[in-house]
Amino acid sequence: MKIGWNLKTGLNRQLSAWKNWDDPSKGDLTWGVVLGTTPELVMWKGTTEYYRSGPWNGERFSGKTTSLFQLEFVSTNDELFYTYNLNKDSSLITRVVLNESAYSRQRYNWIPENQTWRLYSSVPRDYCDNYNLCGAYGNCLVNESPPCECLTGFKPKLSRQWEALDWTEGCIQSEEWKCREKNRDGFQRFSGLKMPDTTKSWASGNLTLDDCRVKCWQNCSCAAYANLDIRGEGSGCQIWFGDLMDLRVASVPGQDLYVRMHTSSTGSSNKTNSSEESSKRGQRKKLVVAIPVSFLLVLMIVLTFIYLYWRKRKLREKIENISQERGDEARENKFELPFFEFDTIVRATNNFSSDKRLGQGGFGPVYMGTLIDGKEVAVKRLGHMSGQGVREFKNEVILCAKLQHRNLVKVLGCCIQGEERILIYEYMPNKSLDSFLFDSSQREILDWPRRFNIIFGIARGLLYLHQDSRLRIIHRDLKTSNILLDNELNPKISDFGIARMFAENQIEANTKMIAGTYGYMAPEYAIDGRFSIKSDIFSFGIILLEVVSGRKNTGVFYPNQGFNLLGHAWRLWKEGTPMKLVDACLGDAFTVSEVLRCIHIGLLCVQLHPEDRPNMSSVILMLNSENNTLPQPKEPGFLIERMSINEAGKTSSDENKINSSTNEITDTLLEAR
Repeated sequence: MKIGWNLKTGLNRQLSAWKNWDDPSKGDLTWGVVLGTTPELVMWKGTTEYYRSGPWNGERFSGKTTSLFQLEFVSTNDELFYTYNLNKDSSLITRVVLNESAYSRQRYNWIPENQTWRLYSSVPRDYCDNYNLCGAYGNCLVNESPPCECLTGFKPKLSRQWEALDWTEGCIQSEEWKCREKNRDGFQRFSGLKMPDTTKSWASGNLTLDDCRVKCWQNCSCAAYANLDIRGEGSGCQIWFGDLMDLRVASVPGQDLYVRMHTSSTGSSNKTNSSEESSKRGQRKKLVVAIPVSFLLVLMIVLTFIYLYWRKRKLREKIENISQERGDEARENKFELPFFEFDTIVRATNNFSSDKRLGQGGFGPVYMGTLIDGKEVAVKRLGHMSGQGVREFKNEVILCAKLQHRNLVKVLGCCIQGEERILIYEYMPNKSLDSFLFDSSQREILDWPRRFNIIFGIARGLLYLHQDSRLRIIHRDLKTSNILLDNELNPKISDFGIARMFAENQIEANTKMIAGTYGYMAPEYAIDGRFSIKSDIFSFGIILLEVVSGRKNTGVFYPNQGFNLLGHAWRLWKEGTPMKLVDACLGDAFTVSEVLRCIHIGLLCVQLHPEDRPNMSSVILMLNSENNTLPQPKEPGFLIERMSINEAGKTSSDENKINSSTNEITDTLLEAR
């Protein structure tokens, strides 16, 4: 049998559970292969990820135990699937089922002597197999109590919750590393781990492990790296971006993960000290002992340096005290926003009560508040544990003070007191666009006229940012959750924490620290760190296609051409059936020419090369006019490819096919667990 995809027909072979042993209608539990940079076996409860096998490493899925079976993973131009054959006893009869009542994938073997089926194995196997039990950078050890601990060099993000056995918030770095700064960040090797969730990863079969380390170190968003294929001495490269999710001690050792952290935690820097350098240090020590005069000279220099440093520090403290006395006035002049007292915010939010909480932003929670005059506001409180948050907070304050437009969320003021950093926004009662668009109970409220109005409003807001405001602003994190809706469902762009200002004649810029949301990032930004107004255009194109279809770009897989919404839309366009993309809940209540034009514009916005994408003034012109002949779109960028699998560890002269298999034999798993 095969579990996986027929890439030519789009057939997805997966298992679905019965509702119960007597009712064969489809239950909530499904099990199949997820396509991405490195495929994995995943089990879902409904739409929630429940269990993950870990990525294929050339021998097995990294979180899977050994068995009586020969496991095989096959990737060709036509198919991508996982299968198994008997290793030891060709007469053995075995079957695999999904058990809805036990929420597990179970394997049974037939026992001829007893004429019964005996349970051989089951996943999830134990508590640690539950998806992401210990949160980001949390490692699950099934034989420990409690089972969750932070990786070496990390600490609980919220200590009280962690002590109360709530590990959902995970861990953060004990000491923040500085990207690419000499002798500040390095890598710690962890052995025998199940590899992290590969949703935010990149892979290549052509790089060595040393090349992989260099590539990861040069990308400030890279959190870890490992070999793609562990056979022999290992080959290929896989790197992870963002937080490392769903870690546990694997039941089968053999794969190392190299996690980025500050050198004080790794005990080493990026450069390994050579024996020659060690010898030189030894010689210097001997020299100090042998020549007391030199030692005294060095001591005098050090004492002089300490004295000068002390004088400089005292002077700086004096200047800071003077500046602090004038702080309120200086902040008012700099930020150009009204300042609120912290006590006022505490009263407005009932001391940041949980029942006032609206959601979680990129750098902290957002609360609903009511001011003394009865005005409702949204209060964004910067999280104390957010290392980069202060910079983003100041960035957002300065930008929002200068930006005023009907399709941008209005910032009413801010609060700075001690470690507290707070922004006060106008309150949006309908929350964000994604809460309507991807909710089966809410999406029908968004009929086509409302959806078109939302598309047009977002376009007007972007035009203002890119062209009509006093500053040229690149948002860099445009997505449906950052589009808020007012009482009349009019869209307002929010969250300018990572936005960047451009000079009037500036076209693009580069960054070492890539920030944003995967699935909305333009390829040139996600891969090379290059951003411009055209990277915002790409994000707008993704949002436009999501609004038309009512489906997310990522997290849902489609047959053929990319296996995400973007690839699905491109395939329908090439086949001449783009109207199949339209959200089914709209029925026939829409203008065909208007919807078709929106799909056309969306595909123009997501073209691979930035120079091919239109600017926002052209987009608005195309949205306004039904008579314009639009150019034909070229192939989109950032489709999910299978190149990492096809490049990894080729074992055949056939360039289009790889058969990676291993014989895993043990006699210790014959009893049910």
